[in-house]
Amino acid sequence: MHLSRFPRVKLCQTPTPLEKMENLTAHLGGPTLWIKRDDLTNVATGGNKVRKLEFLIGDALAKGATHVVTQGAVQSNHVRQTAAVCAKFKLKCSALLEHRVQTNDSDYLQGGNVLMDNLMGLHLDHFPAGTDMAAALEAKGAELAAAGEKPYLIPGGGSNPIGALGYAAVALELVNQANEMGLKIDRIVHATGSAGTQAGLVAGLNAINAGIPVLGIGTRLPQDRQEANVHKLAEATSALLGGPAVPREAVMANCDYVGEGYGIPTKAMAEAVILLARTEGIFLDPVYSGKGMSGLLDLIRKNHFNKDENIVFLHTGGQVGLFGYADYLNAAAAA
Repeated sequence: MHLSRFPRVKLCQTPTPLEKMENLTAHLGGPTLWIKRDDLTNVATGGNKVRKLEFLIGDALAKGATHVVTQGAVQSNHVRQTAAVCAKFKLKCSALLEHRVQTNDSDYLQGGNVLMDNLMGLHLDHFPAGTDMAAALEAKGAELAAAGEKPYLIPGGGSNPIGALGYAAVALELVNQANEMGLKIDRIVHATGSAGTQAGLVAGLNAINAGIPVLGIGTRLPQDRQEANVHKLAEATSALLGGPAVPREAVMANCDYVGEGYGIPTKAMAEAVILLARTEGIFLDPVYSGKGMSGLLDLIRKNHFNKDENIVFLHTGGQVGLFGYADYLNAAAAA
């Protein structure tokens, strides 16, 4: 993969750490668990979206954009990271927030990512749950263009082929790390939502013939829709790279750990967040990596994996979101 063909801004100090989770592995009795620390990607407390924004903002600048517009849920990690990168590159930024989680909790509505959005002076427009956010994004872009701006529209999660290049790059980075360490990776597990992270990983690993399966733990959609979204984007990303077709069987998602819905906390998520904090001193987030780890823990306990496997959990960041769920997580920690 020759990623230097694409406009890119440098945001991350790479490679991010690949660490063995000795204590968690011992606690569970195997398999051997590793963690790829993409929560440590520098900008605005880090997270996986910074990887995508390297290519998205590179493309925006190459096209002469003056105003970036994106969208997400109220506690969107992607929105927070996009606003921060735009500030760094002196681009105007607006975000559309969908109220997917029905709550009056002030921590959720005003804390966490929202607090950081406000500190950065991000212009926010609010929409009710179920809004066609893609259409709303287009409408906002048209409004800004009519006002003389040159808008650049970024979909939720930065999940389009340009954004997914960020995780094609991570596929190459991770395999290089493993090779240097003499580590045979048997599989990668991570939380999957807007599809860009998983699609980029799958497309990148497929392009370099790594032979490493990727399992996404779903955070929103049922399995059939999640896998279809990921495969469609992986194919488009591979085409952009000039790579081979992505086999449908390369896309695997387990969506049994969503709970009552996107952003709604689960007991298993809280257990995963607390367990990682108390065994490894690593903080997950309540919406994505917490549910992703809850799925991995449950599958390990059900003997879904061989004890001699090396499993890499990709930490996608989002710890800022913990403060949006303070009451729930304080109660779980006390219990």
